[in-house]
Amino acid sequence: MSSRLSSGEDSKASAARLIVAISGASGVIYGVRALQRLRDAGVETHLVMTRAAKITLSHETNLKVADVEALASVVHHADDIGASISSGSFRTLGMIVAPCSIRSLSEIASGVTSGLLTRAADVVLKERRRLVLLVREAPLHSGHLKSMLAASEMGAIIVPPVPAFYFRPTTLDEVIDQTIGRSLDLFGLDVGGVQRWEGTRER
Repeated sequence: MSSRLSSGEDSKASAARLIVAISGASGVIYGVRALQRLRDAGVETHLVMTRAAKITLSHETNLKVADVEALASVVHHADDIGASISSGSFRTLGMIVAPCSIRSLSEIASGVTSGLLTRAADVVLKERRRLVLLVREAPLHSGHLKSMLAASEMGAIIVPPVPAFYFRPTTLDEVIDQTIGRSLDLFGLDVGGVQRWEGTRER
């Protein structure tokens, strides 16, 4: 699925247009929650979901692929290297990969891309736009860490989905919302769901 906009429409839309990619790593709910929050905030989303992500979805949630795709404004096939988001001329705020597998991270870090997810990420980097990677893996060996460093040196922001506990979450949903909300903060988007630190208080 794709859409075509005139240059004027593209200029206006890019102010609130974000690429959301879901790789096959565990934690597919992070990508789903990002789509939900962005939809509610009125942000145009372009979804890329790998084949491995679709398999992970079936293991980790009760959602169908069609349910996830329905949350996005535009859906791109993972093998469609001719999609709009594969070109730097298609303006966006950037891209979030949630979760980001080690394979996707490694392709992004090396610049050798094999599909639309990593091609779109490479475009975001070359255009000096924001790329946020929720790398989901543990423990990490030195090769993983070197790939993270390489991606960071090229401009990506590495955001391992580590839960925050200062706001005393009581549900898994609160933990997910906090992680996704803070990740989307990096694009200047306040989508709600974030418990923000307001300084220490006497109890």
